[in-house]
Amino acid sequence: MQAELIVDARNAVGESPVWVPQENALYWVDIANGGLQRWSADTGHVHAWQTPEMLACIARHSGGGWVAGMESGFFHLHPHSDGSLDSERLASVEHRRADMRLNDGRCDRQGRFWAGSMVLNMGLSAPEGRLYRYSAGQSGVIETQLDGFIVPNGLGFSPDGTTMYLSDSHPDVQLIWAFDYDTETGTPSNRRVFVDMNHFPGRPDGAAVDAEGFYWICANDAGLIHRFAPDGRLDFSLEMPVKKPTMCAFGGSRMDTLFVTSIRPGDDHDPHSLAGGVFALNPNVKGLAEPLFNDLL
Repeated sequence: MQAELIVDARNAVGESPVWVPQENALYWVDIANGGLQRWSADTGHVHAWQTPEMLACIARHSGGGWVAGMESGFFHLHPHSDGSLDSERLASVEHRRADMRLNDGRCDRQGRFWAGSMVLNMGLSAPEGRLYRYSAGQSGVIETQLDGFIVPNGLGFSPDGTTMYLSDSHPDVQLIWAFDYDTETGTPSNRRVFVDMNHFPGRPDGAAVDAEGFYWICANDAGLIHRFAPDGRLDFSLEMPVKKPTMCAFGGSRMDTLFVTSIRPGDDHDPHSLAGGVFALNPNVKGLAEPLFNDLL
C-alpha cells in the first residue's frame, strides 16, 4: 500500500490532522513553527496561518473556527482567507515549570477538549506532564485528570466513547493505556496497559480510531503505522516513506483515506527527503468524523 505525498510541507513537527467534510479539506499544525495549515482536496492549494505561540493540537469549534492547545493554554482560533488569524485565549494552564507546552489533544465523542502537557526538552525525561480536560460550560475550567507523563500522546476514543486511549511516547516508557470512560462526566478510570510498544517497532505517537473500533498509532522512528484490535492484538502495519510519522486521521469524501503528518528533523538537509510532509493512504477501512468542541458542556 503506497503512501502518496499530498503536501511537501517540510514541517518541523507536523501534527494534529483534522478532516473538515464541509470544506473537503485537511487542517493540521506545525508545532515548532506555530503554524495552522490547510490543504484543499479540490484544488491542492495550501493555506497557512501563523499563531502567537507554538500550536500543538486542534479540534473544530461548534461556534466556528478552532479550539486549540498551545504553549500556555487553550485558545479559540479564527483563520481568515486573507492569511490573518484571530486568537482568543479561553483558559491558561498552570504548568509545573516554565519550559513546558501542551502536546497531543482532541475532543471526546461528547465534545470535551482534552490535551496533555510536556517539558519541551524530551532529553530531560521529566515526568511533569499532565492530561487536562477543558469544558467551556464550566466557566472555562481546566481540570487535571491524570499526571506523571513525560510525553503524553496517542489520545483517542472508541466509537461509542466508552473507552479512552492514551500513550507516553518517551523512549523510557512507550506504553499505550486504555481506560473506561464515563461519557456523562468525562472521567477516565480503570487504567490498564493496552499495548506495550516496547515489543513493537517505533514509539507510540499520535493516533486515530476507525469505525470498527480499531486503534491506529503512528510508530515514530520506525516509519510505520500500526493497527491494533480492541483487545490489543496487532492487526497489521503500514509502511511510510518517512522515519517519523506523527499522527493519522481519517478523511476524504467516504472517510476511507488515512492522512498522516510527519517530522522533519533539523539535521535533515536532503533536498529529496519527504520528511515533514503530509501523506494519504487508502487502507480499505473507514474512519469517523472528529467531534466538534461543544461549548455548552
